[in-house]
Amino acid sequence: MIRHTVAFRLRHPAGSAQEQDFLRAALALADIPGVQRFEQLRQTSPKNEFTFGFSMEFADQAAYDGYNEHPVHVAFVADRWAGEVEDFLELDYEPIG
Repeated sequence: MIRHTVAFRLRHPAGSAQEQDFLRAALALADIPGVQRFEQLRQTSPKNEFTFGFSMEFADQAAYDGYNEHPVHVAFVADRWAGEVEDFLELDYEPIG
């Protein structure tokens, strides 16, 4: 199992229509084959400057690779993520043991 997470900050003002539109558009990622347990998260701690997070799981590396190469993911990154995300941190984990 691979858990893919990304913490990010948008260029849009907090609570704006643009922010909500971005988050709504990102829900399409949950429908990509292989994606499990997709979540959109809001930061509650002042310990970092990221305001949102996405988390999802994949059964294996093949499912994760399929997600990365899927046209919906590629288009979302090019059309939305690249222009609307100010900063981000991506973390991909596998369970130990």
